[in-house]
Amino acid sequence: HPRQKRLFAEESHRQDSADLLIFIMLLTLTILTIWLFKHRRFRFLHETGLAMIYGLIVGVILRYGIHVPRDISNVTMSCHVNASPATLLVNVSGKFYEYTLKGEISANEVNDVQDNEMLRKVTFDPEVFFNILLPPIIFHAGYSLKRRHFFRNMGSILAYAFLGTVISCFIIGLLMYGCVMLMKQMGQLGGDFFFTDCLFFGAIVSATDPVTVLAIFNELQVDVDLYALLFGESVLNDAVAVVLSSSIVAYQPQGDNSHTFEVMAMLKSFGIFLGVFSGSFALGVATGVVTALISFFTKLRDFQLLETALFFLMSWSTFLLAEACGFTGVVAVLFCGITQAHYTFNNLSPESQDRTKQLFELLNFLAENFIFSYMGLTLFTFQNHVFNPMFIIGAFIAVFLGRAANIYPLSFLLNLGRRNKIRSNFQHMMMFAGLRGAMTFALSIRDTATYARQMMFSTTLLVVFFTVWICGGGTTQMLSCQRIRYLPPSPVKSAHDIAEGSERRSTKQESAWLFRIWYNFDHNYLKPILTHSGPPLTATLPPCCGPLARFLTSPQAYEVRHCFIRELFPTELCFSGPAFAGAATSDDLDRELAYGDHELVMRGTRLVLPMDDSEPPFPDPRHGLRM
Repeated sequence: HPRQKRLFAEESHRQDSADLLIFIMLLTLTILTIWLFKHRRFRFLHETGLAMIYGLIVGVILRYGIHVPRDISNVTMSCHVNASPATLLVNVSGKFYEYTLKGEISANEVNDVQDNEMLRKVTFDPEVFFNILLPPIIFHAGYSLKRRHFFRNMGSILAYAFLGTVISCFIIGLLMYGCVMLMKQMGQLGGDFFFTDCLFFGAIVSATDPVTVLAIFNELQVDVDLYALLFGESVLNDAVAVVLSSSIVAYQPQGDNSHTFEVMAMLKSFGIFLGVFSGSFALGVATGVVTALISFFTKLRDFQLLETALFFLMSWSTFLLAEACGFTGVVAVLFCGITQAHYTFNNLSPESQDRTKQLFELLNFLAENFIFSYMGLTLFTFQNHVFNPMFIIGAFIAVFLGRAANIYPLSFLLNLGRRNKIRSNFQHMMMFAGLRGAMTFALSIRDTATYARQMMFSTTLLVVFFTVWICGGGTTQMLSCQRIRYLPPSPVKSAHDIAEGSERRSTKQESAWLFRIWYNFDHNYLKPILTHSGPPLTATLPPCCGPLARFLTSPQAYEVRHCFIRELFPTELCFSGPAFAGAATSDDLDRELAYGDHELVMRGTRLVLPMDDSEPPFPDPRHGLRM
C-alpha cells in the first residue's frame, strides 16, 4: 500500500539518521576525551584505543540494552527455489511488489528480525571502508612522508616492508595451518579451513599500523631514524599486505577447490603480485604527474578554491581508478601522495599548500577514529562471529613469532651493510611497536562469507584490540625500558646550528648511491619540467634541444634567486637563469637533504624557519627561497 510504503521510508530514514548520529557522537566524545588526556599529559591510552572503548560500550548497549518490538506485519512464507534471487517480485491479489534480498538469517532468529535489522543497519558495507575511509588515510601517509629520513633509510625500509612482510605472512600461515590441523584432529573445527585461508590470515595480520606509537614518537621527538624505519615500514607494508592477500586469493591450482600446492599456480600468484603492485605504482605516479602538469601549465593558483578542489579530486580518483582497472588502490594512492608532495606541492599557491595539508590531516584523523570506533562496535553488533579459543591462542603466538622473524633476522643482515647500525634496543622497539589497525580490520571484514573468514575476522578484532591497548599504551614505558633517548622540544637557534648537527654529518655516509643518481636526474630534468623550481632546462639539456627546453621551461625559472644566507655555506649560492650549473654535486645533495625538510623563506630582511618535514625543498621563486 502506498501509505505503508511512505511510512516505511520515513521510519527507515529516521533509523539511518540515528545510526549515523551514533558514530558522530562517538567521534565527538573521543575528541573531548583526547583533549582531556593531552591536557593532563596522559599517554597510557591513545585516541584510537579510546575510540575502540567507546565503540565497545555503544555496541553492548545496542546488542543487549535496546530491543525493538516485533512488527506484526512480518509474514513468513515458504516457497521452494533453487537459489536466492537478489530481487523478488511477489504477486499479492494481482498486484506485484518488489522486495530486495538483505541476507540470510538462522532459523532460531526469525522471531528477532527487528533486532537483527537494527544491528544490520549499523553494520556498514565493507566497500565503504575501501572506497571512502581508506583513501584519505593512505594518501595522508604518503603526502606527509618525511622524505629526508625516508630516503636515508630507504634500503632498510624496503627490506622490512617487502621481504619482511612476505616472511611474516608465511611464518604465520604455516603456524596457523598447524594449529588448524590440530583443531581438526581434536574435533574443534566446524567447517572447511584450507592452507590458502591460513596464508590469507597471515597476509592481513602482517599489515602493521603503528599510528599510536608514531603519534607518541612525534610528540616526544624520538630518534629520527627509528621513527623513519617504523613509519616507512608501516606505510609500505600496508600496500604490500593488500597486494599479497589478493595474490593469495587468486592462487588456484588445476581442479575445483583442490587447494593443493602446485608450482605453476604459485608462480602465477607471484606474477600477479608483481603485476598488480607495479601497475598500481605506475598508475599512482602517473596521476600525480598529470596533476603536477595541470597545475604547472595553468594558472589555477589564482583561484585557490578551484586549485584545492582539483587537487583533492585528482588524488581521490587515483584510488577509484586503480580499483576499476583491476589494480590496488592502496598502492596507487600511496605513491600518488608521495608524487604530489614532491612535485605538485611546489606549483600550488601558499594558501592551497596549507589548505591541502590541513584538509587531508583532518580527513585522516576522522577516518582513523571512525574505523577504530567501528571496530569496537562490531565486536557486539556483527552477527556471525566465530570465536575459537585454540585458534585465538595460536593466532597470538603466530603473530608474535612472525613479527620476530621479520625484525631480528633482517636487522642482522641489514647491519652488515649499514654504517649507522640498527641497535638492539631499536629492534626490540620495532618488535613491540608492530600494532595492527585499520588496514588489518578492513581486509578482514571485506569478506566474511565463509566459516574460515568469519573465524579470521573475529580473531583479527581481538588481535587489534590487544596490540592497540597493550602495545600502544606501553610505548612510553618501553622507550624508558630500552633506554631510547628522546629529545625535549627546543627552539631552533639558527639554520647554521642545524647544518652542523649530527644528521647533516651522517647524511653523506648514509645516502645510497642509487638515490644520488636519482636525485641528479630529478633535480636537473623532472623538477624543471613539472614544477617552477630547479634549474632552467636551457642549462641542463643539450644545446640541440634548445627550442624544446625554452618551451618547457617555466618563466619563473629565469628569475634571479638571491641568497642572503652566507653563513650557511662556504661560498655564495645563487641561481641566476642559464648561469645555473646543470649537474648537482654530492654537496648539493647533502645540503638539500639537510635543509630539504625545512622552509627557508626570505621576506625583506626577516628569515622565517618553520620546521615542517612535509614540504618539498624548492618552492615557487615568487614566494621565496627554500633550500
